Amino acid sequence: MTQLHVSAALLGPEYETSGPVRISIKDGRIAAISPASKPDGPARLAMPALADAHNHARPLSTTSFGCGGKPLEQWLPQLAVMPPVDAYTATAASLARSVRGGATGVMVHLTRAMGLKPLPDEARDIARAAADVGVSIGFAISMRDRNPLIYGDHEALLGELAPEVAQLARNTWLKPLPSVAEQLALVDQVASALADEPHVDVQYGPTGVQWCSDEMLRAIADASARTKRRIHMHLLETQPQRQWLDQTYPQGGVSFLEEIGFLSSRLTLAHCVWAREQELDLIAASGARIAVSNSSNLHLYSGRAPLADMQAAGVAVAMGLDGCALDEDDDGLRELRLFHLLGRRPGYPSDQGMTHAAALRAACRTGRAALGLPEGGVLEVGMPADLLILDLDALDRDALMPVSAEDLLFARATAAHVVEVWTSGRQVVREGHVQGVDLAQLEKSLRGAYRSGLVGTEKLQELWPTVEQNIGDYYRGCC
Repeated sequence: MTQLHVSAALLGPEYETSGPVRISIKDGRIAAISPASKPDGPARLAMPALADAHNHARPLSTTSFGCGGKPLEQWLPQLAVMPPVDAYTATAASLARSVRGGATGVMVHLTRAMGLKPLPDEARDIARAAADVGVSIGFAISMRDRNPLIYGDHEALLGELAPEVAQLARNTWLKPLPSVAEQLALVDQVASALADEPHVDVQYGPTGVQWCSDEMLRAIADASARTKRRIHMHLLETQPQRQWLDQTYPQGGVSFLEEIGFLSSRLTLAHCVWAREQELDLIAASGARIAVSNSSNLHLYSGRAPLADMQAAGVAVAMGLDGCALDEDDDGLRELRLFHLLGRRPGYPSDQGMTHAAALRAACRTGRAALGLPEGGVLEVGMPADLLILDLDALDRDALMPVSAEDLLFARATAAHVVEVWTSGRQVVREGHVQGVDLAQLEKSLRGAYRSGLVGTEKLQELWPTVEQNIGDYYRGCC
């Protein structure tokens, strides 16, 4: 039996602020919560851990590779300048930052495998990294078979490039892809390789409607219905994607997904920044959830997700960081604050839109379903002991008068206030330091590997500005 004695806690499904309590943990679950006297020593706040419902476990910030400050349609292909590195090191570093930022469950949508090993072997390395850090992961395997560079005829774009640049583009982005059947089989192979890893939930990971043919989307819907395996997919992240969807599916892209059985409670859709009211109604009725990543959308100039409208439609909304928190530091608590502020409707009454409780429910509870985790995300008896201990003294830095711990959390909490993180009763962060891996050494190793590997992408780095300009010209004015 482990006992945590804290000055305050956010308890129950409404995350109500308590006074001092003792939280007893046994066999990975909360065994008891009882009132207690004010603890001696520093004041601490207990709250449920976060579940990051949309991420890609990127090793280092993409801005460090020159990919900052541009829309997604230019940012995404530029990621090709990043050379492959060891999958274990890359994943362990990313997940260590995530757990230090408050998340004990993280979606790993593997949109770009390293390719240094067969994918089932790389998946084992990723699973081992998650176990060492102490987090559970949803593991969605990338699937795509259309629109590799732009949403449309890439030959028209290549025709505007010099032959050398056009050939580089073909070799980099237009390489043949495995068939739909082969990609489905690969997901089965990964699932088989990780069958004995209870902290990993293997999922189908179609990258987006604009990147997946109708044949692929139908096949994934059928496979998910047969295997009960979950699906994780981007949808309507940007305005060009909105226009492409309207042109390609005059009957409605989300309606098409409903018709083929793609929408279900097994589905998590990332972003939906440009979703319309009737589309949100269809998503809500299906039981699918939406993972909103506000910082990522802001960084990539994608727009603001209609969080309040999603709530009004009855959509189950979760929070994701998408590997691009506001300061590119995987800080889940800062993202929680932004999630709350951008989800609020202006004016009065003060409970319109994303309340504190609704934000905590999205960030701590709803995301668990996206990751295949059991019910949790609340501090009550019987729930998994996944929780954060924050420095309440530092949060209440002025200590002028009694102030609600919940108000302090939503006003100023960041990863710097995280003292401890517990996952299934295992302490994985102590005094702000990740216990299972050496994050500083992992990042040092990654920087060295990238500095060596970037030599191999120098030609792409040299010619990329020309390709980027043409991509910008293709989309300019499209919306």
